[in-house]
Parts: sequence; C-alpha cells; structure tokens
Amino acid sequence: MPDVTLNAFVHTLAFETEDITRIELRPQDGGEFPAFEAGAHIDLQLPNGMVRSYSLLNAPGERHRYVLGVLKDRASRGGSRCVHEQLRIGTKLAISAPRNNFKLHEDAAHSVLVAGGIGVTPLLSMGRRLQQLGRSFEVLFFARSRRSAAFATEIQALGVPVHWHFDDEAGGPPDLAVLLAARAKPGTHYYACGPAVMLDSFETHCAALGYADAHVERFAAVEVAAASDARTTYIVELRRSGKTIQVSPGQTLLDALTAAKVNVATSCEEGYCGTCETAVIDGVPDHRDAVLSASEKAANKVMMVCVSGCKSERLVLDL
Repeated sequence: MPDVTLNAFVHTLAFETEDITRIELRPQDGGEFPAFEAGAHIDLQLPNGMVRSYSLLNAPGERHRYVLGVLKDRASRGGSRCVHEQLRIGTKLAISAPRNNFKLHEDAAHSVLVAGGIGVTPLLSMGRRLQQLGRSFEVLFFARSRRSAAFATEIQALGVPVHWHFDDEAGGPPDLAVLLAARAKPGTHYYACGPAVMLDSFETHCAALGYADAHVERFAAVEVAAASDARTTYIVELRRSGKTIQVSPGQTLLDALTAAKVNVATSCEEGYCGTCETAVIDGVPDHRDAVLSASEKAANKVMMVCVSGCKSERLVLDL
C-alpha cells in the first residue's frame, strides 16, 4: 500500500458533461509525479476532510500530470460533491501515490474494454497504453445518452473499433450476453468498469461463457456476508507497533484498530478501493472485500482491514 503523500494543485478544470468534471493535477514543486500503470487510481485528501479514490485516465508515461474524471453522484456522501463545488484552479491538495487493483495484461492477444458511464476513466488509460504498445483491442461504450457520454472524442481518437450504445436511442440497456459472446477470441482479456448492475451482469455472462480472464473495477461496495466459520472474537497481534488487541462481538477489525489508536490509511471503508490493504503475517482472514482476486484471497498474504474479519483464533498483521 503506497503511503507516500504527494503535494499537488489543480491546474485545469473542465466540464465534460453536465455532471462530469475533468481535473488535471500537477506537482506543486513543478517536478514530476511517480509513474503509474494503466488502471491505477489515486486518493485525494479533499478540503472537507474526506479521502476519496479516483481513477487516472491519462496515458501511462505522463509524469507531469495526473488527469481524473469525477461524476457528481446524486447519492454522494460528500466526496464528489466537494470535488464539484469546492475545487478551483489553484487549489492545493495532498494526494497518494498511484495504486493499482485493476491491472492491464499488456501481453494479451486481444483486449475488450467495457465502459459504463464514468467507468470509462481507467479503461481510457488502458486504451492509451494498448495504443502505445500497438496491441489489439476494442471498446464497448455504454451511456444513458450521447449528452451524458464523457470522453467520447478521446475514445474515438484511440483508432480502434468502438461499439456505442446509448440507452435512450436503443430503447433500453445493452444486451451484454450477446455482445460478449460475439467476442470469444482465444487469448482475450475482458475488462469492465461502470455501474454495479452492469458489472454484476458482466461477471455473470463471462462466467457462463467460460471467460477466465475477466476483470472488473468497482466504484461502490459489494456487500459480502461473513463466512460461516468467521469468528466474532479473536486476538490481533500488530507486529510493528508491538500491540495486541482483541476484536469483540459486534466490533469490526477497523473499529478495534481505531480504538487502539493504530494509524491505518482508509478511504472508502467499504472494501473496494484498496487503500487499507495490510500484509498478513499469520492467521486466516475472512475476506469480505471486492478488491482481491480469488487466488489472492486464498493466499492470505494481504487483507482489507476496513471490512474483513478473521477465521482463526489469532491474526498477526504488519502494523
């Protein structure tokens, strides 16, 4: 987990649509930001005290700037509203180094990028990287209307086949089952980012089609129930700080860490951003996040402490 704090300022603000703002950040000292990979996101420490994660949409290799697209969510808990209402050109922000839970497999024979609304942002960065590499790929772009479709011109500039779908013109949402089935090429990787209902459908259809290389990035949590063998009481040893704490019934691991005054970086606190990723030295976590893959969860090397629990009597963390 990156713990570096970078000093940035808002260099440019632009309206992409009525509800989506493009934000270009640059280093305060005029130098360079750390390099990033396609699919990465950064955390912004907002003026209202909140920390929120947003995907980078510019081309990997650009270190003089980070570019984001932020939707003003009607159900905002304060993060996107703050971005739209309080950020101004020149606003100084502390941001994190890039973190990537949505990695691009650059050696794939072909890539299919499935974008729903603001979910286009990490996929646009992926497309730019694939374009740089001269790799084969295509884009499926879904939006409610042409008016609400952000970054359409930049998608067209990728110079690859694009399937455009606008709900108001088509009379409803896209038929993902048909679209995915038509793209059953050996060696293909499939990537999707967008609304939860679209991602649920994407995962269901990819599984039914036998697509092993399907990847998603979620902007909202998926509730995962505790495992049947999860413990309500367990001991947590914090190896670096030398503390030992107990998690009691009705208490989350994050609650116990906070009560013990253990500093853990968090953002979403719902298990989908990866900010709180913590190394596991010993013990068996009960993984309830939407970040780790099935193989990563089985390995038990890391866990998201904001939502996950424990299956063993004792858990040893690198904190």
